[in-house]
Amino acid sequence: MLRLGIPLAFGLIGTAILLALGNWQVNRLGEKEAFLAAIDARITEAPVDLPATIDPEADRFRAVEVRGRYTGQEIDVLASAKGVGAAYRVISAFETDDGRRVLIDRGFLPVAQRAAPRTFPEARLQGNLHWPDEVDSFTPEPDTGDNTWFARDVPALAAALDTEPVLIVLRATSEPDPFATPYPLDTSGIPNDHLEYAVTWFSLAAVWFGMTLYFLWRMRRPDRGASRATDEQ
Repeated sequence: MLRLGIPLAFGLIGTAILLALGNWQVNRLGEKEAFLAAIDARITEAPVDLPATIDPEADRFRAVEVRGRYTGQEIDVLASAKGVGAAYRVISAFETDDGRRVLIDRGFLPVAQRAAPRTFPEARLQGNLHWPDEVDSFTPEPDTGDNTWFARDVPALAAALDTEPVLIVLRATSEPDPFATPYPLDTSGIPNDHLEYAVTWFSLAAVWFGMTLYFLWRMRRPDRGASRATDEQ
């Protein structure tokens, strides 16, 4: 019995660990879905005037409205757009009616249209405050000669365009913008792979348990064979 008990215990413990990991992923899935639902609700709520004091954590995704004009100062951030391919995110400086200067993510501009004439209208804009985390050790330095950047680094963009470190991702505008296509903020870019992880852990638990049973069955076969040989003698 001891010969079978050790692998049986090992198999049961391994199965229990894998099931626990699967259950943890299921719990995390519920938490992540609630988190994403809260973000979606905040993104689509009625816009408010730009707060006088802005906290990048407390005000992330807040829907806001500003009135004013584009200054003509812009930076193109190389990116990609679904259905478009390589494109630029156009980050423009915007001066509000009360004299504040902020950054506006006007949306995507196809690479082939970069040289097209640009418009800088007065407008009432609605969008969401955002501080994207796009910079890592592999991000190239901006090509200032070509006015091409490779990430939306809000503090650096603000310093370059002489604005507050505040980025509004455009959702709607009172004046049609023939230049860039708005790319409103949503939660599609926030990964939520917990269901796939849960299925993986539960599948591994089933395989582990099945292999344990198979191993035990194989261990018992010689015993039965030896017993039959003894009986025949």
